[in-house]
Amino acid sequence: QVQLVESGGGLVQAGGSLRLSCVASGSILNINNMAWYRQAPEKQRDVVALITKSSITNYADSVKGRFTISRDNAKNTVYLQMNSLKPEDTATYYCNADILTTPTFRYREYWGQGTQVTVSS
Repeated sequence: QVQLVESGGGLVQAGGSLRLSCVASGSILNINNMAWYRQAPEKQRDVVALITKSSITNYADSVKGRFTISRDNAKNTVYLQMNSLKPEDTATYYCNADILTTPTFRYREYWGQGTQVTVSS
């Protein structure tokens, strides 16, 4: 079994910062892409940022220049540093990863349970 556990969400004023973390644990052989998604009430879940195994990154236009995704492969952890937060960043943030596991020896997509980020104006 594999689990992704997020932490670091909370309430912050506009202009503030938060750092999200997501740790993958379980029968993990390898992790390829890791990503952060977010979903606001009554809206679809959208990708915020993605990072490859070799740390190539990609960002949604709405967060470029404000958010930074990074990872620590030794710790099976991905981070999202969020600066200059805006009320429109308010959402539940989900960690996502493509993970190769035993005993299947297949890559599968896993999701965390989500962490709430609320930005007040």
